[in-house]
Amino acid sequence: MNQPIVAAVQMTSVANVASNLDSARRLLEKAREGGACLALLPENFSFMGRTEAERREIVEADGDGPVQHAVATAARELGMWIVAGTQPIAVSGEARPANACVVYDAGGRRVARYDKIHLFDVDLPDGREGYRESANAVPGAQPVTVDTPAGRLGLTVCYDLRFPELYRRLVSEGAEIFSVPSAFTGPTGRAHWEVLLRARAIEDLSFVIAAAQTGIHDNGRETYGDSLIADYWGRVLGRLPRGSGVVLAALDRERQAATRRSFPALDHRVVE
Repeated sequence: MNQPIVAAVQMTSVANVASNLDSARRLLEKAREGGACLALLPENFSFMGRTEAERREIVEADGDGPVQHAVATAARELGMWIVAGTQPIAVSGEARPANACVVYDAGGRRVARYDKIHLFDVDLPDGREGYRESANAVPGAQPVTVDTPAGRLGLTVCYDLRFPELYRRLVSEGAEIFSVPSAFTGPTGRAHWEVLLRARAIEDLSFVIAAAQTGIHDNGRETYGDSLIADYWGRVLGRLPRGSGVVLAALDRERQAATRRSFPALDHRVVE
């Protein structure tokens, strides 16, 4: 049976890159000990600062910098694919960086980069929280899929979850799994996190790996947590409601393929 084990890493990142990298490495080691061939880190895994000025100080050049080197080294030394959540990476000709998700293979080689397309520019309904991600990040434009030992992976980030057309595009490009590194707010997480993840899994007959930030960060912001892995039928295979840790699950690829054949909803689409 083809049942690769994957991991979602949950963190409470702080305003110190070295501390976050230490925490990430420890959790990645735990994922590897659990048999994972692929692990997903959360959005902003390397830095959750107090101000945007602090964040600008840790922007890295594309392909070079302590965060990228640390994750590449971890992938090589652990012999495991790592989907490196997101971090700010410079974009040529732009003052703002991208919120970029970089993928490394088990040899530590970079094999994909996805820049978050949908940026979180919202005011929450209760009026107490507002966000303008586009003020400090440039949006991506290109959906990205990559072949991994766990299957063909479609890369998405956090707020992307609310745009099902992106996931349909990825599944049209062969995606069997979606990664969703996130830093969902407390209020939106309580309202929508699980239902959106399971909806994307069900409507696209795809596995979903969602790695989240959790708890209260140095800037006072609360993130929801509840990292989880769901299967192609919307069943939750594993989850971690709160606290730092790792969620592990085996993906039954053969059963997924059989379900896609017997329940061919993806072939019945008439609107693109």
